[in-house]
Amino acid sequence: MPPRGVKKGSKRERQYEEVKKSEKKQGRSNKRAEEIAARTVNKEKARAGESKTSSRNSTRGRSASSRGGKQSGKGPAGRTREQLYNDAKKLGIEGRSKMSKDQLQHAVAGAS
Repeated sequence: MPPRGVKKGSKRERQYEEVKKSEKKQGRSNKRAEEIAARTVNKEKARAGESKTSSRNSTRGRSASSRGGKQSGKGPAGRTREQLYNDAKKLGIEGRSKMSKDQLQHAVAGAS
């Protein structure tokens, strides 16, 4: 469900659905995908001056759309441990629950 203040059929609702679909495709749970999509839409609304209040972090720095969904300071792929774990699960890699993010990256890269 889109954040409050997002009208049905609006650009922000379409953006919410697209981000949610993208996050689910990357292996996130439905609840987490909805949370990320809502946060993205709220931040974009703040940057565009469409919200009554906004934090300093919302209006500074690169936007999510220009960043391509990647977090600053992450590696080239920018994938989280959760995403790597889900990839390892799909690939049937054993012992994945005890692996660190780095170990998961190596295991997924080796199995692909």
